[in-house]
Amino acid sequence: MTIDDPIGAAVDWVREGGLLAYPTETVWGLGADACSVAAIDRLRRWKGQRESAPLSILIADPDTLEPLGFEFNELARRLAAAFWPGPLTLVMNCRGVFAPGVPRHDGAVGVRCSSHPISSALARRLAAEGVGPITSTSLNRSGATPAATLEQVHGHCGGSDPEGPRLLAVEGAEAGGEGESTVIDTTGPELVVLRWGALAKPNLAAVLESLEEDE
Repeated sequence: MTIDDPIGAAVDWVREGGLLAYPTETVWGLGADACSVAAIDRLRRWKGQRESAPLSILIADPDTLEPLGFEFNELARRLAAAFWPGPLTLVMNCRGVFAPGVPRHDGAVGVRCSSHPISSALARRLAAEGVGPITSTSLNRSGATPAATLEQVHGHCGGSDPEGPRLLAVEGAEAGGEGESTVIDTTGPELVVLRWGALAKPNLAAVLESLEEDE
């Protein structure tokens, strides 16, 4: 794959088990093949992350969820219709098979559908070529601040570490610079906000209130 096709080169790199730094509308993401044990182990080593911490995945659009084994319930559907693509991670029950360390202890998996044109194009290309999906965790060492600028990304990519991430080399690529995504657990009878982020409470309030009224 030539430099004229950076998305294709990134897909090949992920297929080989590599780690990929890619921009989202919030912070920079760190991608690894979520179905590959070796790739997820590599990601854990690089981040220095505990094995019990689950990892979200990146999808191209909601139509890919059911083929991946997700239980896309009515609550999740309404949130996705209102805020996807965008800075919202939905945790859903899943019967699909991912590498150990991706699902939560109960099998649930967080899902991100990014509005950034590069990450969206990457997710579509991965799906078309039968690779991944990839993880959608922030680009940073465990306990450090997620990379929000290209300058910060260069501090993580291209160094001497052979297991380090490779930059998705699209000219002018930059993340949106917002905070991390808001995370909502949709697996139970009631929605639970696990983390407030770029999608703030006022933006969610009307939708959450309408869901409560319908219960």
